[in-house]
Amino acid sequence: MKLLLADDHTLFKDALVQYIVRADPDAKVSLAKDLPEAIVIMENDPDHDLILLDLKMPGMHGMEGLKQVREKFPDVPVALITGVAEKEDVDAAMELGAIGYFPKTLSGKALLKAIQFVLTGEKFIPLDHHTNSIMPAYRDDGNHMESSSTAKHNAKNIKLTPRELEVLSYLAKGESNKEIANALGLQVVTVKLHVRGICQKLEAKNRTQAALKAREFGLCS
Repeated sequence: MKLLLADDHTLFKDALVQYIVRADPDAKVSLAKDLPEAIVIMENDPDHDLILLDLKMPGMHGMEGLKQVREKFPDVPVALITGVAEKEDVDAAMELGAIGYFPKTLSGKALLKAIQFVLTGEKFIPLDHHTNSIMPAYRDDGNHMESSSTAKHNAKNIKLTPRELEVLSYLAKGESNKEIANALGLQVVTVKLHVRGICQKLEAKNRTQAALKAREFGLCS
């Protein structure tokens, strides 16, 4: 299995690569932080089994990025992977020839299964079991689905301290506690406390989910 994962969210990329390599030690994953880098990688080595594109990463410009990749590399399957997408985005992507749509609301295990599924040549579009419609790419609080605009509106109710916002900005870049501590002149134990507080306020299970939610809420870039 040889994949190209193009996503500007370092923490998410690292987590997904760990799942993939743990399941298949022989898997090879090329990484890109934006569309131009992804295209360069493919031009230099077009022998990939699947391209995973983050819809909102730099250079995509909506569906134009997907269209460009499909035109340049028509023989390589392409799937969208995103934390912010609506049904219209999914429909447009499939019309352009995408083989799948992977919302970041899926667990790492589910994402891996989805990847393995499309590698068999099948299309993958997850359904929300509550509504029997396409699963949206934003967080579910257990009672209702929030659109990206609603999520950002509700983010105003999340009261993070200035220091927590600083720590969060480094979390979004995939920095370790030690790296954050060095950058901010703090003790590692202090950073751990801030990370714990951030996770509690964002109702996130771990630092990866906290970083994803922060981006969806517009708390960091």
